Amino acid sequence: MQVFEVQKSDITNGHLHDAPSEHLPEGGVRLRLRNFALTANNVTYAATGDAIGYWSFFPTPTPAAGRVPVWGIAEVVETATEIPVGERVFGFFPMAEEMIAQPGRIRERAWTDAASHRAALPAVYNEYFRLAAIPSHEPALDDLMGLLYPLYATSFVLADYLSDNDWFGAEQIVVASASSKTAIGMMQLIAEMPGAPAITALTSSRNVTFVEGLGVADKVLTYTSIGEKLPKRPSVYVDMSGNVEVRRAVHETLMQSLAKSIAVGLSHWDKFEQGVELPGPQAEFFFAPAQVKKRREEWGPGVVEGKIMAAWHRLASTRTDWLHMVPHQGLDAAATVYTDLAAGRTDPSEGHVVTLS
Repeated sequence: MQVFEVQKSDITNGHLHDAPSEHLPEGGVRLRLRNFALTANNVTYAATGDAIGYWSFFPTPTPAAGRVPVWGIAEVVETATEIPVGERVFGFFPMAEEMIAQPGRIRERAWTDAASHRAALPAVYNEYFRLAAIPSHEPALDDLMGLLYPLYATSFVLADYLSDNDWFGAEQIVVASASSKTAIGMMQLIAEMPGAPAITALTSSRNVTFVEGLGVADKVLTYTSIGEKLPKRPSVYVDMSGNVEVRRAVHETLMQSLAKSIAVGLSHWDKFEQGVELPGPQAEFFFAPAQVKKRREEWGPGVVEGKIMAAWHRLASTRTDWLHMVPHQGLDAAATVYTDLAAGRTDPSEGHVVTLS
């Protein structure tokens, strides 16, 4: 099978190569990837592969190389379990033609990959949705599902985390890299919540018109105007970029008015620095599975997943007029798109979806 791997020490250095197809073990299924999306989120997975553990999902024979995780739809092409051949599932995959999984906790609408190397990893990434059993699933939204569902799931959990904590007393939510799809979903959800703080979106000068056109931010500022124009009021900072220069500007402008600083993504992974001492609260990396776990315990099994599914479906069906879908064919095309994403050469209005034959 073909597989795309990057050097862990340099995530812009990737290569496509042939790898042996694994033997199907007892109780396993062979999944053939049919389509998947590529976004800045995949760059974040690679940039935090060691720190958070994303490299652990799909181990490689060579420790220096990593398989970048993607979200997509696959079909069961071989089975040694009750999961039938031909079943389509949505979930977390390596950027490769196929994957072996060990289905466990098999339910009507989902099953868990119970492979031993994934046992200690966050459960949210080990769940595979059985698409034929999901009432709200529309095959016409297959491409959008890979592109937006995982990002909007993070958007939902972020918005829920903030509202669950009474916005940390903030009067404004400051969002960096506001043109990112995760930021867009979060801002859309927050804007719908009664009594939510104002939203101040930060973006590059080339994306100001795009972000303003979304109609969800109360104020849109360029990164270079933070010191001059960012309102000095009780705030929460949600950092989707990881750019330490922008984070410094926000912290030094807001000072003690900053109630919470949350790091979410690394779209500017090359400008990220850990442990930087800044005025105000220390930046905390947001780990969505922790809030999902909290809600599972509070709301009961399946409730938070249902809310996430409903939110993404509604936004994908009604609020994606800003999105231009860009189709690609084959892993060689995927390698090019990933390289462009890692280098920051993509348009935020584009949605890149890769189809494999």
